[in-house]
Amino acid sequence: MMKNDWAYLEKYVLANQHLLKLPNNGNRIVFIGDSITEFWERHDSIFFSQNKYINRGISSQTSSQILERFQNDVIDLEPKWVIILAGINDIAENNGPISIEDIMNNIVSMVEKALKNNIEVVLCSILPASNFYWNPKINPIEKIKQLNILIEAYCLTEKIKFVDYYTPMVDEYFGLDKKFTDDGVHPNLNGYLKMKTILESYLKL
Repeated sequence: MMKNDWAYLEKYVLANQHLLKLPNNGNRIVFIGDSITEFWERHDSIFFSQNKYINRGISSQTSSQILERFQNDVIDLEPKWVIILAGINDIAENNGPISIEDIMNNIVSMVEKALKNNIEVVLCSILPASNFYWNPKINPIEKIKQLNILIEAYCLTEKIKFVDYYTPMVDEYFGLDKKFTDDGVHPNLNGYLKMKTILESYLKL
């Protein structure tokens, strides 16, 4: 990664160039987010390859970084849909403290950019987590709940599709259910299969 490439814009440059040379049938779907999005294709590659879904997740990224590359990795690809899953790394303070309101503002900016370019939006709740193994001093439970409440309310007001991963995947301790994860934050294959089941009803084009 280039030292000044804060949002890692270079990661998908070649893949984007290749994609833009291919015919666009008007049904492209881009998934954008952090490691939870990036690793999905590794665990369930058939889900992406069979449906020709475009994965633009980058591990450890915050909503500010995802917003920074939204033009390159979503808008310029001219998809029909974008699936946005962002915010957990903000709560983990990967780039330092940030308010829930500022995280939400970043997510709203992504949605507005998409809609302005006639891209339909599916906005996802962030997944539950009771702690972060890489930053154990953070207690994320209430902030995750607060952010998901804001995301759902925004979707309701703006009539945007809202995908709730949180409710079906949370355990009694407000963490990610152990059957869906090996590290408490990232889904395992079972977790991704559950997410696929939840999401698929929203992707009936």
